[in-house]
Amino acid sequence: MNDYEARRQAKIQQNQVLLAGLDVKPLVPIATRSTNSKPPPAKRRRIQHETAPSRTSARIAAAPEKSSYHEDEQTKTVTLPRSVSKKSGKTRVKAQLGSRIIEESLVPVRDVAIIQAGWTAWESIGVAPKRDAENTLHFADFPAFMPNKSPEEMLREGCFGGSYYRALRSRKLGITIQDDWKELPSAWTSGLDPSRSLTSPEYDAEINKYKVSCGQSIEEWEAAGWISHEHDVRGWFQWYTRFYLGRRCSDDDRQVSRWRKCVGETGRWRRMLLKKYRMLGVREVFDDGAEEDAPEVSPVMHQTCFHWGWEIRQGELERYWAEEER
Repeated sequence: MNDYEARRQAKIQQNQVLLAGLDVKPLVPIATRSTNSKPPPAKRRRIQHETAPSRTSARIAAAPEKSSYHEDEQTKTVTLPRSVSKKSGKTRVKAQLGSRIIEESLVPVRDVAIIQAGWTAWESIGVAPKRDAENTLHFADFPAFMPNKSPEEMLREGCFGGSYYRALRSRKLGITIQDDWKELPSAWTSGLDPSRSLTSPEYDAEINKYKVSCGQSIEEWEAAGWISHEHDVRGWFQWYTRFYLGRRCSDDDRQVSRWRKCVGETGRWRRMLLKKYRMLGVREVFDDGAEEDAPEVSPVMHQTCFHWGWEIRQGELERYWAEEER
């Protein structure tokens, strides 16, 4: 027996003597217990009231944390709109928001008048954008923001189902906004029927350039936390109209970032649309006058990109095909 084994045996004997002195009863294996002994009482499950759901969808779990513009203000629970009516041809559908209650910060009533005044109190300081050979717009102070559709072109060609400037009830501010389309330059709306192209109470897909319904309502944007009420109560497109006219504000970086993620050079909708062209083997941009049996490349994706001030151009499509065929 080596030294290590001798020390080990000596340690075991010391422990046995110590246990004997403590009068510790040996454990009885379960298999040797008497069959007549009663099983221990079952533990009662404690019911927790108002528990949160144990499962969430992958989409919700992956969603980024929503921005809050009034973290320090008093909050209360408000129920936001569940749906928005949309008209497509002869049928009317509802885009469901889901039955959920949003915990929102509400702007104190005394601040609403100040916020409203700020919507039109700005002065133009930005330089007018320039177009390149492919008609892409370039803003000198925001080089990463490169739409290729101006707000006027979007309105004239058809966007937001003609309902973007309809009377809007802001649940957060507690007021109704209407007639703010009149702040647009008259040249942008000359020849348009405002009641059909701007303020229609119903979303009409026939107004849209690609004749399809897509996107969410402003109420849903408000519920998702994407509206910066102190800047643009109607959201993205209203921000774009004012930015195009030279307004600059603290919300510019956020809105440009959202644009880039959607239709920037690596934006998800832009890349998805380009991939769709390749999947269908189409090498020419969407053509309303194409033959009926020609492949149709997702009008919904086209309209979605158009709502973000961008549409695919032939040069862009050819470059994408060239990259994929290398």
